[in-house]
This record gives sequence, C-alpha cells and structure tokens, in this order.
Amino acid sequence: MNGIPLFLSSPVRYITFSLPNRDKKEDPKVQMEIQKLREIDRKVKAHELAHLSAGGPYAGMPTYSYVKGPDGKLYAVAGEVPIDVSEEKDPEETAKKMERVIAAALAPADPSPQDLKVAAVASMKLAKARQEILKKKLQETYGFVGYKSYTERIF
Repeated sequence: MNGIPLFLSSPVRYITFSLPNRDKKEDPKVQMEIQKLREIDRKVKAHELAHLSAGGPYAGMPTYSYVKGPDGKLYAVAGEVPIDVSEEKDPEETAKKMERVIAAALAPADPSPQDLKVAAVASMKLAKARQEILKKKLQETYGFVGYKSYTERIF
C-alpha cells in the first residue's frame, strides 16, 4: 500500500503512506507533518460544521476525504456538505429557503469557490422569488402587473 491511494466504497476516502523507519515518530519533521495534518483536519471539520449548522434542514451530512498520517491516524483534508438549492412551490417559501441557503454557503470564515457558487445560485433564485412576490402583490393591490400597465393606468 505504499503511496497508493485507497478508495473505499463508502463516502470516506483516504490515502495512506508508510514510513520506512518506525523510529521516525520522534523526528521533528514527522511531528511537524502531524501538526500540519491536525490543523488541516480541524479547519476542514470546522468549515463543514459551519455549513451544517447554518443550513438546517437544507444541509445534508458532511463527507470527508482522509489522509493517513505518519502516526497511523486519519486526518480530514477535504470535505463537503450537500445543500438543497431547489425552488419551493411558493415564492415566499423559496425566498425563505434561499436566504437560509445563502447563509449556509457563506457560513464558514473562508468560503471556498464552490461555496461562493452555491451562494450566487441561491441569490439568483432569491431575486426571482422576490420578483414573483412583488408581481403578485401588485396584481392583488392594483389589478395590474408591470411598468407598461402602470403607465397605461396613469395616463
């Protein structure tokens, strides 16, 4: 298994590597590598937990990619949380959902490019939902929709 990626059938993936000399655990370079892996693991899990916490019912369970460190432990080096960005049947419900999705996508202190993309998609759907809400209110209040109808009524 030296240096060969091992992909499991579950959503967890990890890469293993081994050291030729087991006494290297005392080596400062190995200790520094372990410390780096711990820090990456902490940041990845905090990032995904932020999505999960903010996303509520629209966020799925996080999945992680792991690396096996020189100490034999697994460290998360990447992760993702699926977020539901589908529109609801009602524009008001879509608007509420997209506000929550945007908050979930931008929840981590350091949003990734994918996080920003999800937020942008949700922002577009939020704008569309708000436009539909406004159109519906104009129709209910004034009996017309749009600029042309408004100008026709005034003049």
